Amino acid sequence: QVQLVESGGGLVQAGGSLRLSCAASGSIFSINAMGWYRQAPGKQRELVATETSGGNTNYADSVKGRFTISRDNAKHTVSLQMNSLKPEDTAVYYCNADGLRQTWFARGLDYWGQGTQVTVSS
Repeated sequence: QVQLVESGGGLVQAGGSLRLSCAASGSIFSINAMGWYRQAPGKQRELVATETSGGNTNYADSVKGRFTISRDNAKHTVSLQMNSLKPEDTAVYYCNADGLRQTWFARGLDYWGQGTQVTVSS
C-alpha cells in the first residue's frame, strides 16, 4: 500500500519561512511528478509547485520567487521551501504523487497525502 506522509506545517508570522516535506512509501517503481497543492477555506484546491522525474518544475504565479520545490527521485521524497510567507498562503497543503507506478507494467495512479496546515499570521 502506497502512503504519502507530510510534515513541516505550522504557524508562522508574515515574512517568515517554513519547509514542508513529503515521503512516499510502499512498493514504488516510479513516479512521474511529485508536488504540492493547497486548499484554503472556501476555495478550490490549487497547484503550488510540481517537479517531474526529469527535473522540470512548475510554480503557481503567486509563489514564484518565494517557494522552491526539490525532489529526490531515489528516495521518493519532495520538499517545499517557503520563504517570505504571506497571510494569503494560509491553507492546508497536500503532497501529490502523479503517475505513480508500483511495477514497470502497472498503470500510473494519483496519490495524495493527508494534508498539513500552514497558517501565516499578519
